Amino acid sequence: MKLSTLPHPAIVAFLEHLEVERNLSRLTIRNYRHYLEVFVHWFESQGHTDLKQLDQDVVRQYRVYLANLENDQGRDLSKKTQSYYIIALRSFLKFMVKNDMPVLQPQKIDLPKSESRHMQFLARDKVELLLSQPLLSSETGLRDKAILEVLFSTGLRVSELVSLNRDQVDLDSKEFGVIGKGRRPRVVFLSDRAADWLGRWLNSRQDHWQPVFIRLSGAVPDITSDGEEMRLTTRSVQRVVDKYCRKAHLPIKISPHGLRHSFATDLLQNGAGIRDVQEMLGHKSIATTQIYTHVTRPELKKIHKKHHSKL
Repeated sequence: MKLSTLPHPAIVAFLEHLEVERNLSRLTIRNYRHYLEVFVHWFESQGHTDLKQLDQDVVRQYRVYLANLENDQGRDLSKKTQSYYIIALRSFLKFMVKNDMPVLQPQKIDLPKSESRHMQFLARDKVELLLSQPLLSSETGLRDKAILEVLFSTGLRVSELVSLNRDQVDLDSKEFGVIGKGRRPRVVFLSDRAADWLGRWLNSRQDHWQPVFIRLSGAVPDITSDGEEMRLTTRSVQRVVDKYCRKAHLPIKISPHGLRHSFATDLLQNGAGIRDVQEMLGHKSIATTQIYTHVTRPELKKIHKKHHSKL
């Protein structure tokens, strides 16, 4: 298959396959497009014009290129980010093989070894400290209090949080549905306290915009707008969490995803089953949820002492 500047028909067909058959989100498809654009531009810059020229040696050269590629902040790509580029390439090749195109077999491409990271989460007392930081007398503080309470109460991903609309949230039943990663639907639950603070935030607003969480500065759209331009971004929520972590002088730097970890850890420590936590987090595989089983390890010593031979 000869390549040229994107969009190439085969790559367009692949992206449509991701949307229609694999039901991936627009963000994921956009990322795949970007990763493949980077590959195509590099591949052609090396004098290659046909995917038949892609072999394991060329893939090795591409890995070296990625290892030296810098992001927008001028930093080298992490091993995890490099793996995203390779995953996109392998997925595209798998699609090509499925359509009987003579290309390199995707299983011949190994993924980079990921960097091991310690999972950051907060103990309950530190969560309470964090949640107490917003200044409730201000509009911003009230919004931020609602954000922090909802994140910890539901275990929502930050992308799921910012996507929430008013008509989606039921404060009476304290539960509502979200479409999560991989377009998988699930139900999440609000604690009484989270529902109370979310209700206070929504009742304080004078607008009729759909987004649950909105920015409070910058240009304001026409009153007839649905308020989509006002929707808070994932980056803004990350800044909100970071702001109050610093204000609380927490021993570790926590992110919105760290609050999701804290939510799962809190559930397990209070007796929830691993399968229940899997469902509440929206994990496709139980293997993903098992990273949280570290919270059960303190119990292992007690079990060993109680049941093991006294010899």
